[in-house]
Amino acid sequence: MTGVRLLEVSRNEDGQRLDNYLLRHCPGVPKSHIYRIIRKGEVRVDGKRAKAMRRLVAGEQVRIPPLRMKSTDKVRVPDDYAARAAAAVVFESADMLALAKPAGVAVHAGSGIPVGLIDALRQARDEPGLELVHRLDRATSGLLLVARNGLVNRELQALFRERRVEKRYLALVAGQWPATLADIDAPLSKNVAHAGERRVMVDPEGQPAQTAFTIVARLAGATLLDVTLHTGRTHQIRVHARHAGHPVIGDERYGDNRINRAFREQGLGRLFLHSRLLAFEWRGERLTLDVPVDEAWQAAIDGLDS
Repeated sequence: MTGVRLLEVSRNEDGQRLDNYLLRHCPGVPKSHIYRIIRKGEVRVDGKRAKAMRRLVAGEQVRIPPLRMKSTDKVRVPDDYAARAAAAVVFESADMLALAKPAGVAVHAGSGIPVGLIDALRQARDEPGLELVHRLDRATSGLLLVARNGLVNRELQALFRERRVEKRYLALVAGQWPATLADIDAPLSKNVAHAGERRVMVDPEGQPAQTAFTIVARLAGATLLDVTLHTGRTHQIRVHARHAGHPVIGDERYGDNRINRAFREQGLGRLFLHSRLLAFEWRGERLTLDVPVDEAWQAAIDGLDS
């Protein structure tokens, strides 16, 4: 059990939410307990109660009550995994890195996953301050942004939050996508109980969600789409594609098992969703990052086209 701690917010932590700050400084403490001590006023910022969403300012003092925390022993990533993470970097600047994330790789540790891509990258580059700017689902491939410090991370996350980042994907969907269906505006709700699991569902009372779809190619039993996200809801493309009646091929959560099985028999055994482009203004210049699909994806498309 720790004693009372008084921590000063550093420059790199400026702008970070109080709940995220506490989660970082209190390893192993359940989220529910973090929110409880905030609600009860046991956490103070410059001597005053504060809400979980409050953004901290460099120089402020945070009082953290006694807590039982887990050991912070460093996790060792296998060398070959670290090497693959380093090789995935496709862009580097003083502020950020961009990676071409392979399909099937988790970006961070979680239930049953001891290490993630971000852990491997930190080890490979000996940069413990690297932070994920956004997430990609484990099954999705493509562009992943990583900030080189907390301050840059919050600036980049603000661009995403304010919808100032152009986000484009490639998606291979089942069936022939209607030429007249260019935009889907269907609100989404998270954590809806369905068939014994939690998932995202179209819901008139949900959060606004808009996706634009452009047909790239019509293939045997499938359509290749260029997709632009105007909002960034969880599983947005996958849920909107299902809502249109043309699920993403290989989608085990929102797709059709019979369709997925038929495509697996043709060698298409992954989720065919790829984050191909991110573009935004950064330090007075337009930064455009574009990552093509890998050879396995292209070979699968060529097989359908033959």
